[in-house]
Amino acid sequence: MKFCTVALTFLSWTIAQSAAGKLSPTDTITWGGDTSRSGYQSTHNMDPSVVGSAQFGQLWKASLPGNYGGYLEQIYSQPLVYTLNDGNQYVFIATTQNNVYKINAKTGTIVASRSLHIPFLTSDLNGCVDINPTVGVTATGVIDPDTDTWYLTAKTYADQTDKVKGLANGRYWFHAIDVNTLAEKSNFPQPLEGTTARNNPNRMFNGGIHHQRPALLHTGQFIYAGFASHCVQWNFTGWIMGWDKDTGSMVEHYTMEGGKEPNTVPGGGVWMSGGGLATDGKGSLFFASGNGYSSQLSGTPVPGRQPPTALEEAAVNMKINDDGSLSVVDFFMPWEKVQLDGADKDLGTTPLELLPPDVFNCPNVKRMGVVTGKSGKTYILNIDNLGGYQEGANKLDAVPQVFQNENSVYAGAGVYPLEGGYIYINVIQYSTHAFKFSCDSNGNPQFTKVADTPEKNAYVLGTGHGTTTSLNGQAGTGLYWLTDVDGYNLRIYNAVPQNGALQLIKSANIPGVTKFSRPVFGDARAYVGTNQGALYCFGSPVNLPFTCSSPNDFGKELLNSTSAPKTIQCQAGVDTQVTSLTLKGNPNFKVTSYPTLPVSVSKGQNFSFQAVFVPQTPGPLSSDVVLGTVNSVTGYSVSTPVSLKGTGDSLSPLLAVSPNTVSFSGVITGQEEGGVTQSIIWSNGGDGDLHITSIGYSTISETGAYVTPNQTAQGVQVGPFTFEGVPSVIPGGSQVTVNINFNPSTSGNFAVYVTVKSDGGTKVFDVVATAGTYPKAVLEFQAADGSGKWIPYTNNSPPFTFGDVYEQHTKSLKMRLTNNGSSSAASLSVTVSKPPFGVPGIIGAQNQVDLAEGTVLAAGESATAVLYCSVPQSQVNVDTYKGTAQWTMNTGDPTFGKQFIQFTCNAVAEQVGPLASNGSAIYRYDGCWKENDPGRQLKTQLWGQNPNNNNGDCINACAAKGYALAATEYESECWCGTVEPKHKANETDCNYQCTGNSTQTCGGNGYFHDGSYMSLFNNGNGVPSGGTVTDPGIVKSAGPFNYTGCYTEATAGRALSAKAISTSDMTIERCAGNCTGYQLFGVEYGSECEFRLELGLFSH
Repeated sequence: MKFCTVALTFLSWTIAQSAAGKLSPTDTITWGGDTSRSGYQSTHNMDPSVVGSAQFGQLWKASLPGNYGGYLEQIYSQPLVYTLNDGNQYVFIATTQNNVYKINAKTGTIVASRSLHIPFLTSDLNGCVDINPTVGVTATGVIDPDTDTWYLTAKTYADQTDKVKGLANGRYWFHAIDVNTLAEKSNFPQPLEGTTARNNPNRMFNGGIHHQRPALLHTGQFIYAGFASHCVQWNFTGWIMGWDKDTGSMVEHYTMEGGKEPNTVPGGGVWMSGGGLATDGKGSLFFASGNGYSSQLSGTPVPGRQPPTALEEAAVNMKINDDGSLSVVDFFMPWEKVQLDGADKDLGTTPLELLPPDVFNCPNVKRMGVVTGKSGKTYILNIDNLGGYQEGANKLDAVPQVFQNENSVYAGAGVYPLEGGYIYINVIQYSTHAFKFSCDSNGNPQFTKVADTPEKNAYVLGTGHGTTTSLNGQAGTGLYWLTDVDGYNLRIYNAVPQNGALQLIKSANIPGVTKFSRPVFGDARAYVGTNQGALYCFGSPVNLPFTCSSPNDFGKELLNSTSAPKTIQCQAGVDTQVTSLTLKGNPNFKVTSYPTLPVSVSKGQNFSFQAVFVPQTPGPLSSDVVLGTVNSVTGYSVSTPVSLKGTGDSLSPLLAVSPNTVSFSGVITGQEEGGVTQSIIWSNGGDGDLHITSIGYSTISETGAYVTPNQTAQGVQVGPFTFEGVPSVIPGGSQVTVNINFNPSTSGNFAVYVTVKSDGGTKVFDVVATAGTYPKAVLEFQAADGSGKWIPYTNNSPPFTFGDVYEQHTKSLKMRLTNNGSSSAASLSVTVSKPPFGVPGIIGAQNQVDLAEGTVLAAGESATAVLYCSVPQSQVNVDTYKGTAQWTMNTGDPTFGKQFIQFTCNAVAEQVGPLASNGSAIYRYDGCWKENDPGRQLKTQLWGQNPNNNNGDCINACAAKGYALAATEYESECWCGTVEPKHKANETDCNYQCTGNSTQTCGGNGYFHDGSYMSLFNNGNGVPSGGTVTDPGIVKSAGPFNYTGCYTEATAGRALSAKAISTSDMTIERCAGNCTGYQLFGVEYGSECEFRLELGLFSH
């Protein structure tokens, strides 16, 4: 294989330059196993007969000790596997808490660890909880075997004292770590903050708003990394940054928004769901970017060799220059780029993967890549001519093939380059699709969907990137591996489909599998990280008692004939007894000539048997013979698999059609001029030429009645379907790709049933399709008054409100999304959904499942999500405060656009004692004050040891006697007075429940400070004490903001009304860190932070 030869040549050179014993073929030192990012790996000793047996399972679970903030560690950066000079293989882990680990690959023992920085907190990301609660290392690093160096990036804060946080203080560092000791290499780490773009000096990198998610790329002397945003917020831009691997000097800092757009226009993030930047090893770097808003090429076709300066929604080819800088040489943008931007349908949700060119090549396209976007479209690209923008017929895409899947895709394709070549696409909520590679009659590549997995992928985001293995490149040993956040979290399939389905041979449940992950391979072991503080290892815990000749290839044999017998020799590694000989798989092989069982075999002796090949069907065939054994040696299994394979041959032609059903779904009538196209493969499994004798087309059923098709220049037309490239003869042992174009002029359901008759048999296949109008999104929220009404949402709507919610109470209301399109409307998809789940504050979403990204609603269908406002217990007679939250959403309705849906809730405390006309208490809660300071601070005691004591009774009694002050303490006492106490304390020092009302607080003994404390209420006429009231102090400055004074709040609305946040741990610094883009901010009520562009408490 040419592609594999190139890879092996590189590895051999690397080994020659490194110390002996490094870089085992079973190591994984970069994401996906190599820099093509295809994920095909053949050197990890993954034998399907072992993986599919009972011997294969969980070997160990390594629990990581990090617990920053009391949280478990999360592994979003995929593990790397590397063999050191000591001959041991290790797994290297970096976590979101900025901890790095070196783990023994066989035992799971943590050998070494190190903390790089404190982690960045998700709570500083304005409700973006995609990775929660910390963001540290989230991109997969890379190991350089020449220098034993592990390169990675980490997100943290400028201040490492764990005190000053906030968005503006976020920082990124580029690390180079010695894999032997986990110590930092000289010249590292390198800071990124304040870097200006080489191609646009008006763009500057800020670590707080940017996110490094794609896997790092090592090529030659340089390391490259891609950057995007957190939930497409703030004024971000996509970046590619590069460094010299030895000196740490930055060699590239390239922004996707290169001008001439204003520097306030965001977009072009490079994130690819954690997939890696790719290279062909010939001086080119490839990646895909997300949506953006400069839209330089709106409606104007542009050749790929004339790239725009704004690389949004693009597949990009960049030349790697000798100095490490990058030059854009080619690009592709989908024809509907502007519409994709409006719906937040990133092209770059998956990595651009390079397909092995020794297998995946056609006369017209020698090198190919594959990328799938959030729109669900899979693009097969010519990586030597990516296609530009609207350069195809009718201003569509000039790419070899586009396939529309049912829903969004975030996972990179799986790639299997054996047995003709397959790719696999993991669709949210739907099956994984297997596509068979071929070249059509015009010399162009064609990928035909031939199979699905019986299992559906997760309903929510998280299905992992596809990965394939083979046993040393042998045909018939392919496996397709998949991780998922729902269902079986690890699923392993035979890579080659059978009868239209991928066969599941092994599965496992792994709690907390990280979204968008990919199994990582070592020596006959697979590693999977989680978000629950653990790394899992899967493999076979035992050695095989026999070493047998395997696989045993019988070559070609005519159907229904019997081959010459082949003798299989098995040498015993330990004293053992053979108790059974079982044939697993299809009945194309037979076992003969073995001794009477059971039979004992001593160590070093041989056990032999014979097998013959009796093919019943044409094509490659394989089975396993399993030797059942008994031995008493620890560490050895009770069975040994032996692989048999051969190829069934027929002298006569044999017709096969795959798949047997072609389905077009979700097509918008008239959206794409010229329609959409899929394909089907007609093959001849025999040696003789196959002649098509007749083809029948029916729009009724598979049995007729048949209609006469129209013969056009494009092909055979039946209704809205056109069959292109229909053959009359198929040579022996070959196949023909027939394209099927669907181009409806009206909406509705369509079908055609095709019967193909030949001298090699008769086959029937179905073509079904639906076409509809655009969906229409209608968003509503339940009325807070309990009337059952639904409040519609528009761009100018006031925030959805919960109304008043009293302390210690929770109110839950529903938000509803409906596809209100016509009866023939296409399904409505939720393309962006960032609910307020797990964020600080009193408002939140019940879960991240309802109305999640990937939700699909048919015409007339609705779905709901539950939100709540939960007000914590507070003291009586405190002011009402407002809670806020935001849900970011976008849909497939092109008129909907990205919406930042606001929610508000009025948190109301109980009001007791005499009330004013507006219902608020006259005696306001004045805080927790120190008692016995010295002596009693209030002089009049009304009662003590009262089992019915509560604040309302005490206030009423003091008010009746004309006192300005009332206080409760020691749970059961009530005191009155006119002169205020001397010292105000922390609110937590009052921690006693009232004897007559457990929801109220009546003094305390000091949570942090031992002593006696009272809960004080004041009608405004209390006389200040001669003592000093503890003043929390005034912060004179915070970042670029200066204190200007204390101002009265507005009487109508809010003085600072542009934006507001509320948290229970509000500080001046936190508020300042969230006001990027505003001139003023103010804080009030202890927990609220508000912003505006003119006049307020703090001015810029």
